[in-house]
Formats: sequence, C-alpha cells, structure tokens
Amino acid sequence: MVTTPPSKSAALENFERLLAAGKDSALLRLSLGNEYLKAGDPNAAAEHLARAVALDPDYTAAYKIYGKALTAAERRDEAIAAYRSGIAVAKRKGDRQAEKEMGVFLRRMEK
Repeated sequence: MVTTPPSKSAALENFERLLAAGKDSALLRLSLGNEYLKAGDPNAAAEHLARAVALDPDYTAAYKIYGKALTAAERRDEAIAAYRSGIAVAKRKGDRQAEKEMGVFLRRMEK
C-alpha cells in the first residue's frame, strides 16, 4: 500500500510563498511552524520554529510551540532545552502566562 503525504493547507502554501519571496520574519516562521505541526510534520515545524527564536530571541510564543514540535518529533532533550529557554525569556519579560504554560510542559517531560 502506497501512502501519500498529506496535502498542504492553503495557509501553509501562502506562508511558504511569502518566505520564498524573501519576507522572512519571526512571525512568519512561527506561522509556518504552527501549520507544519498541524499538518503532522513536527520536524519541519521545529526547523521553522528554531529560526523564529533565532530571529527574535524574546518571542515566548515561539518557544512554547517550538517545545511542542520537538516533543511531537520525539526530540525530548531538545524540547526540554527549548522550554527552559522560553521560561527564562518569559520570566525576564514578565510574561507570567507563557512561563506557567511552559513550566507545566517542562514538568511533564522531566517526569
């Protein structure tokens, strides 16, 4: 039986077009990562999310989804590192909600 990869969503195609046109940004990479995660490709998601946090090291939302993508890709140690970095950024920025959420995810992984 031959399985075909899932088709790309319209949103994913649009985001890829923007990236190909040179519109790279942390928000675009976050959007791409989120769409790849929804499409069931956590490794592609993690690549884009890694770029998002490289472009904007203070982007707490990107760290949260980055950790989620790495977890889905079964890259546990990298996910733990992403959550720890995100928590540190959230603490520094005073983003209590992101800090709490990532703290919960981190504790689950460390069990």
